[in-house]
Amino acid sequence: MAKLLKSSADLVAAARARIEEVATPDLIARLGDPDVVVVDIRDIRERQRSGFIPGSVHAPRGMVEFWIDPDSPYFKEVFGQDKTFVFHCASGWRSALTVATLQDMGFKAAHLKDGFSTWQKQGGPVEKSDPAT
Repeated sequence: MAKLLKSSADLVAAARARIEEVATPDLIARLGDPDVVVVDIRDIRERQRSGFIPGSVHAPRGMVEFWIDPDSPYFKEVFGQDKTFVFHCASGWRSALTVATLQDMGFKAAHLKDGFSTWQKQGGPVEKSDPAT
């Protein structure tokens, strides 16, 4: 295989250089703030396996651009609110790329810098779904 022009790490670094990153302790402090919407873009199996930030909205990464676009048939009303949106994935890579794309679309958002992998380690609450669901 020929060498890629840019690696995934290069793309993430470029995205992080131009988006707002939120540190885990800062988001923990704002959890429950009615003006903040935490958006989990991890795969549903990741949420089921690892749990999730209480009150977070699940938006699969492959649908986010369509869900935030009011002109899309897939638009979700939650994204039409005048709130602060903080996206996260497991380690901060996917959410950095997602937020950079949303920013290009004109949607204001930030991302959880270190992702869910450090959330619980730093004292963030985690909710587990009922195994029966």
